[in-house]
Amino acid sequence: MPRTSGGAGSNGAAAADEALLSIGAVLGRLRDEFPEITISKIRFLEAEGLVEPQRTPSGYRKFSAKDVERLGYVLRVQRDHYLPLRVIREHLDALDRGEQVALPGPAESRESLDAPAAAAAAFDPEPPAELRIGREELLAATGADGAELAEWESYGLVKAGRDGGYDADAVQIARLITDLGRFGLEPRHLRAVKAAADREAGLVEQVVAPLRRHRNPQTRTHAETTARELAELSVRLHAALVQSALRTRLR
Repeated sequence: MPRTSGGAGSNGAAAADEALLSIGAVLGRLRDEFPEITISKIRFLEAEGLVEPQRTPSGYRKFSAKDVERLGYVLRVQRDHYLPLRVIREHLDALDRGEQVALPGPAESRESLDAPAAAAAAFDPEPPAELRIGREELLAATGADGAELAEWESYGLVKAGRDGGYDADAVQIARLITDLGRFGLEPRHLRAVKAAADREAGLVEQVVAPLRRHRNPQTRTHAETTARELAELSVRLHAALVQSALRTRLR
């Protein structure tokens, strides 16, 4: 028997439609955990094939609960593990097949000035190559636009590698620049911070350079250990000096 317009089948279809969310509603659901999320970023992740919302006859996107869950997973592993979209896509495919996915250890968290040693503990002179991401991925991870990234690069705050990709350090720096921007600090204001960092790195390099040129592999390994220790001490000293200066000025 054909279903009437007021029958159970019609109610079921209506319930299914109500379960689907517009892109604006998805944005609202994700913003609590990901304040930097934008509609443009959701569209970018769709264009990269990480989520495939349904389309209405008029072309509007409609997201299911599973779509929102996938978006949350993508944003979470980008934020916490700096995984490139290619790897995230492989993870999603594996999860769709019911397989377990092993994630790398959490990325270095933001450290307070009261615990600077922990920030320096993750110092690595050669970040893992697999953490490199492309320009569009960096923009998506930070919520910045191309003009902002170009400005960061013009001041030497963020730099792409020879392959045009960005490593985990660049991602973290870009996010910190974005956070500082909320307080009105522009890239031009951060030139002094960059100059101070370059000078500190230069001091470390002067100490370890003779060790790195040594023929003995053990001595070269010792150079890396020494650089790590010096980086930690340098970061701790820098944080202590900033704390001391602020306490003096805010009294």
